[in-house]
Amino acid sequence: MSAQLQFKRSAPLLALIAVSLSISSCAADSKSVKAVSVVGAGASFPAPLYQRWIADYHQRNPHVEINYQSLGSSVGIQQLIQGTVDFAASDVGITHEQAAQVKREVVALPMTASSIVLAYNIPNLPTQMKLSRSVYTDIFLGKITNWNDPKIAIANPGVNLPNLPIQVIHRTDGSGTTSVLTQHLSAISPEWKNKVGAGKSIQWPVGIAARGNEGVTAQIQQTPGAFGYVEYVYAIQNKLSVATLENKSGNYIQPTPESVAKTLESVKLPSDTLIAFIADPRNPQSYPIVTYTWLLTYKHYEDSAKAQAMKNFVDWAVTEGQKSSGKLGYIPLSQKVVIQVKLAAKKISH
Repeated sequence: MSAQLQFKRSAPLLALIAVSLSISSCAADSKSVKAVSVVGAGASFPAPLYQRWIADYHQRNPHVEINYQSLGSSVGIQQLIQGTVDFAASDVGITHEQAAQVKREVVALPMTASSIVLAYNIPNLPTQMKLSRSVYTDIFLGKITNWNDPKIAIANPGVNLPNLPIQVIHRTDGSGTTSVLTQHLSAISPEWKNKVGAGKSIQWPVGIAARGNEGVTAQIQQTPGAFGYVEYVYAIQNKLSVATLENKSGNYIQPTPESVAKTLESVKLPSDTLIAFIADPRNPQSYPIVTYTWLLTYKHYEDSAKAQAMKNFVDWAVTEGQKSSGKLGYIPLSQKVVIQVKLAAKKISH
């Protein structure tokens, strides 16, 4: 029998052996990949995006289980301090005082950005409402109480404003969204700054309380005459009417990806913390209420698998994940910020 014939007869057997070895190798590789589970909690602002990221990432990395609960920025930070979560999320980053309480130190990473919109429920209003800086501040102060107020009408000529009481809806939980809004109100109104001030939890002059962006959105939908603040994606997904707001230049600006990007151009993230805000942007085309939202991780993890999982997830989220960011209505990070985040994420270790 020729060597050539012997090879031809052996080929199927060799192929079968090769396939068998390949399957065995894959099985061994699969067993060698350690399953890891990480748990996080915090801001409702980025929750729709985080849930999308987590689902997409798990499809690609089935050995990594990530769970995120939308409980508000304050709860997320407190749980990070207590060590009961593996990561947190906050729309205001973390203060030096809070960071000092985290025994394993903390790394703050901006992951996306978006606007905070002022939404309302006025049945049968055919056009988008324009609100001046003084008007929306006075509504939150309880000084303007009806939708047909002359001060509202000035910016909306020809609009038949209804004789309908304004029902202010605000957050009841400690919220980064509240902090960003009230920082803006304090920046544009000395009266607001002196009487109410800024913070994740404040004493609201008027209004009905609801929990999370989810709760405020639902309350606005259910209440004729409602006026409240939510993250842009919640308003868009739930088809809420949102106001066109007057900015520092006196221009009335809609919350669009372009107007939000103009605002972010003015935000310079310091290399040591990557946390910065702009309460009242100067750009004539800027939408006035915009923020990044931050993922807060430990600098040192007790479990090396968790440390690596967090680093890998962050790297994926600021590259591939940014495609979902834009599709859902958030603002993808600039390339400069992506580089800053990747560099900061290298600090995460075991």
